[in-house]
Amino acid sequence: MAQAGAHLTSTAGNEQPSIFEVLAQETLMDALKPALRHALKVLAECSPSRFGVLWRRFDELYLLLDLLLQNHFLSHCSSSFSENFYGLKRVSGGRGFPVRLGLHRKSHWRSLLLLCVVPYLRAKLEATLAKQRDEEDFSIQLARSRGRRLYRAAVAAYPYVSSAWQAWVFGQQLLFVFGVSKTHSPLLWFARVRLARLNAQDIRDMELKSGDATDLTDKSLVLRAWWLMSQAARGVALSLSTSLSMGVFFLQFLEWWYSSDNQSTVKTLTSLPAPPPPLHLQEEAPSVPAKLSEETPPGSDGRNCRLCRRLCTNSTVLSTSGFVFCYRCVYMYVKAKRRCPVTGYPTELQHLIKIYSPESG
Repeated sequence: MAQAGAHLTSTAGNEQPSIFEVLAQETLMDALKPALRHALKVLAECSPSRFGVLWRRFDELYLLLDLLLQNHFLSHCSSSFSENFYGLKRVSGGRGFPVRLGLHRKSHWRSLLLLCVVPYLRAKLEATLAKQRDEEDFSIQLARSRGRRLYRAAVAAYPYVSSAWQAWVFGQQLLFVFGVSKTHSPLLWFARVRLARLNAQDIRDMELKSGDATDLTDKSLVLRAWWLMSQAARGVALSLSTSLSMGVFFLQFLEWWYSSDNQSTVKTLTSLPAPPPPLHLQEEAPSVPAKLSEETPPGSDGRNCRLCRRLCTNSTVLSTSGFVFCYRCVYMYVKAKRRCPVTGYPTELQHLIKIYSPESG
C-alpha cells in the first residue's frame, strides 16, 4: 500500500500531511464497518441458521478483527491501516521532525485503545441509548430502577455531550489547517502522537523489519509457542490487510449502495423470501395432515399469538416475515433475540408494525 505511495521523496519541510489526506484516511475507516455490516446482513438474510450468529455478534467480531489489523500495522508500520494506506505514519507528538520509524510502547497501546476499543464502546453506548429511546417511543414501561433512571439521564445528556465533542473535533481541525496545532483530532492528542508522511527511509526500515528472521533454536518452549501465535496473528492481519486493500473500493461501493439514497433499489433486489403460509391457512386446505390440526387450539381460527399461544392482544406484524403476534410478546422477543420467532430472519424493533382493526377503535 504505502510502498507505492507518492510521498517517498518527502523532505523534512513537508512531512506534515494536508487536511485532505488526514480526512480521507478517516473517511476510509468510517466506510469499512458499514460496508462489512451490510455484506454480513445479506448473508444472514440468505442463511439465518448459518450466519445469524455472526450478524448478531457483528460488533464483537469486528472488534477482534480490528484489533488484529491495527496492532499489526502499529507494530510494523507505526500507523493504522487507513493511515498506512494513504502513506502516513504516527510519530511522537514533539515539535521536532521524526528521524526514524517506530512508536514507544505507551504510544502503541494508547493508539490501539483509541483506534479500536473506544469506538466499540461508543457504538455500544449509542445502541443502548437507542433502545432506551425506542422503549419510550413504543410506550413500554419497564420496571423502575436506579439503572433505568441513569439510562434516562444519559439519554437526555448524550446529545449535548456529542455536540460538544463534534465542536472540539471541528475546532481542532481548524487549528490544524492554520498550522496552530500539530494534530487534527483530539484522539491523536490523547495518544500523544501526530501524523507525518512516510519517506524513503521509512519504507526501507519496514522492508528490513519484515525480512528479519528469528532464531528459535535455543529458545524455551513458551517463547516458541508465543512466536508461533504472533506469526499466526501476523498472517491473519496480513491476509486481512491484503483483502481490504484490494476490496476497499468495493466496500466503499457497498456503503454507497446501501445508503439511504438507494434504499428503494436495495429493497427490490435484496428483499427477503416469502415466508411459509400461516398454520390456519394450511388447516383450511383439503389435504391437511391431522398432526397440523392438533397444533392449534380449537376456536383460535388462526388469530393466536405464535409466542404465548393465546388470542392476540394489540396485534403487531413483523414486516420482515409477515407473522402477527401480541405486541408485548414480540417486542420482548425481538429486543432479546433480534430475529423473527418463526422464520429466524434478522429483525429489529423498527420492523414492528401495529395493526389497528375497527374492533379496537
